[in-house]
Amino acid sequence: MEIFSNEFNNSFSPDELERYKRHFSLADIDFKGQQRLKKSSVLFIGAGGLGSSAILYIAAAGVGEIGIVDNDKVEKSNLQRQIIHDTSEIGNYKIDSANKKIHKLNPNCQIKTFKKRICQKNALEIIQDFDIVCDCSDNFPTRYLINDSCLILQKPMIFGSVQGFEGQVSVFNLNPDSPNLRDLLPESPQRNNIPSCEQFGVMGVSTGLIGILQANEIIKIITKKGTILDGKILIFNLLSISMKKLNLKASNKYKKVHNLQKFKDFYEQFDCEKIHQDIETISVEKFKKLYKKNPTKILIIDVRTDEEFANFSIKGSISIPLNIIVKKSSLKLIHNLSNGKIIFTLCKKGISSNNASELLLKERIKSFSIEGGIQNLSKDPYFNDQ
Repeated sequence: MEIFSNEFNNSFSPDELERYKRHFSLADIDFKGQQRLKKSSVLFIGAGGLGSSAILYIAAAGVGEIGIVDNDKVEKSNLQRQIIHDTSEIGNYKIDSANKKIHKLNPNCQIKTFKKRICQKNALEIIQDFDIVCDCSDNFPTRYLINDSCLILQKPMIFGSVQGFEGQVSVFNLNPDSPNLRDLLPESPQRNNIPSCEQFGVMGVSTGLIGILQANEIIKIITKKGTILDGKILIFNLLSISMKKLNLKASNKYKKVHNLQKFKDFYEQFDCEKIHQDIETISVEKFKKLYKKNPTKILIIDVRTDEEFANFSIKGSISIPLNIIVKKSSLKLIHNLSNGKIIFTLCKKGISSNNASELLLKERIKSFSIEGGIQNLSKDPYFNDQ
């Protein structure tokens, strides 16, 4: 019992021990289940109606890393159902609003935000680093794109959809023989045949319920408990308070997705938006030349987690994780250290550093995001020999 107690205390901070007390006493979660939650990562594509409740409950449950992809801003009409946002956030980006709410709810969560619309060019890069993908999007082209990306990367996808008082939830691609979205809908409905929320309307609690059911499936998958909606689709009608669960069979015909070109006609045809138009980036090669010429004139802000920074970092860089970069203490440190220097932001692949440079720009601090991130710099013998 003493060994278990020591392991217990070493795995969780005092805050976590108190915060997850009800999970620890729950037989189907307990210590091991909470450890799995803490070590897991979940990507939410969409921070709207479905995403709002799903994200909040996953954060509260103690999932270690949460990613959010969204490029929309909060509008007043969203607040009837998108409970992760509030009136004070109207006009702000949803990922920034969600980031704040998660941090207030559970500061133990690591948060990665992607201020962009997921598309053919970025889907695989964004999804590959997460264990589970939760589809909280609101259109079929995006759902097919997420589905196909998850098939290629062998990631489970939590599907959710709402219209009016009715919603559906399922789990796709959990195992090699699991069904996927194409088994449910082989052909994408025409855009004009599917009314939008604005046209058809949606009950706020419908998105809340389906989002919570999505969160429930995520927790069951991570903790390896319960019956998962693999090969099943749950349909819930809040107006009649009726629920039915239908079987869904997989077909090998719809598993033959090896790249995003094969079914590109299913996806919405648009170029990925250049979300970071106001920030400046620098190629790895140009950065190397500047760094090797005069490293004392350079300030590198590494926005990865403390653990990632401890494993490998560039000499002279400072660690300021993305989720705290705009805190007063962080901004003060940057001002103090950057006098007479050029600021560069650095992450694993160049995505989070773009977000960091954009956040700094809002604080009137100019920086350059290093393209390709530290994974490219680490290949250079010069940086490895430091």
